[in-house]
Order: sequence, then structure tokens, then C-alpha cells
Amino acid sequence: MYFRSILFSLIGAVLARQHASHHSLLFKQLPLQDSGTANTSSNALPSSTRAHWMRVASSANLAISACPFAPYGTAVVNHTLSVSNSSELGELICTGVNDNHQSGNPTLHGEMAAFGNCSRILTDPEEKYKLSAQEAREAWKSFSLYTTAEPCPMCASAIAWAGLKEVVYGTSIQRLIELGWPQIEIGSQEVFDRAWRLSSETQVVEDVLAEEMDQWFGWQFRDGECPDGCSRRNGTCVPEE
Repeated sequence: MYFRSILFSLIGAVLARQHASHHSLLFKQLPLQDSGTANTSSNALPSSTRAHWMRVASSANLAISACPFAPYGTAVVNHTLSVSNSSELGELICTGVNDNHQSGNPTLHGEMAAFGNCSRILTDPEEKYKLSAQEAREAWKSFSLYTTAEPCPMCASAIAWAGLKEVVYGTSIQRLIELGWPQIEIGSQEVFDRAWRLSSETQVVEDVLAEEMDQWFGWQFRDGECPDGCSRRNGTCVPEE
């Protein structure tokens, strides 16, 4: 019985090592700065168009506060007309902001809030689109998602499942870390690369108005300047009276 117990222990240890080796090979994490090269947008939209919608995404934060602590704003845009006519800015479907502190829902990042908002707008029989659930799911594949900061792995996974055409971000995860923000160190491009079985080909447009977006995230954990309309008081930025 004693030798049998030792034998089973040895077998278990070998199997555990094999499993760990297989797991590490299958999910080998890439360095954040090397987690894939962002794809360029097939639309080749003017930088002015990109800047316009990035500022719409950042302005959505003002619905929460003039100086929101978690300024992760999102705008979902349909660029269908922009492809054939570069003078067309595109159509705003909805916006979303990080609302987990107000709602108590820890998953309600800006991108996740936008998914909920857009889905309601697309399927509401009183709104302009009046899509069925199936039509709404299909419509996501034509949309571009603008977000002030690179999507976290949770949000990037949701974007991959939705099959969005592209994601456009300002501040990178690497930059957020440098500014003191706690982050899961998996780049969005790596998530999209590993989502190939979903048959989605979300393209990434990075660093749009990056320096401008960085300012939204620079005061919470560092001594960066407060956003316009805010001043520093007791170590934080608050709306000016």
C-alpha cells in the first residue's frame, strides 16, 4: 500500500508537470510592448475624423463629472458612409462611460456601458433603428469603437465576441501603467490575435490624440494637471466653484 501510494504520487506529479507545460505553451504571455503590431484601418480615414470621434468619447465623461476619476469614455460610430466619402464624419450610435463606482457593477467599463447603451438604442421600437436582436448583433460588425484608453482584456474580449470592425484608442495600457493605473498586462491586440477562432477581424488604430487623452489619466496617481474646469484640493481634482 505504501509503495502504491508513492507510485500514484509520482504519476500525479508527472501529469501535473505535463499539464503545466502544455498550459504555458498554449497561453504563453507576450511582453506588453510586443503583444502584436496593431493593424492599420482599411478605411484610411482622415486624422481629423479620428480626432473628432476621440474627443466625442472623452467628452462623454463630462456626464459623470467635470473631472471624473475614471475617465474611460467610449463612442460607437458607424463609418459606412465615411468609406466612400471622406468628408463624412460618420454616425454616432451611442456613448458610454465607466460607471462602476456609481453603479456598483465592477465590470461596467466605458466599453461595456456602450455595449448596453447601443444595444438598447438599436433594438428600441421607439428609436430610429428598430432592429431585431439578430439584426443588432450583425450591425456591430460594421461599427468602430473609439475609447479614451486601450481596452482592458475583458473589454477587448467583448469587442472580439461582438466582431466590431475596429477599435480606436488614445492612451495605451503601457502608458496607463506608467501613470500609476493598476492594469492587467495583456494588450488588446493580443486578445484579438488569440480570438481568431471567432472569425472576427477587429482592426486596431492606436495612439489617436494620445497626449491629449493622457492628460485625462495623469492626475489621479501622479501630480499631473487637473482637467479644464477643475482644481486640485486635498490631493485630488474637484470641479471649480
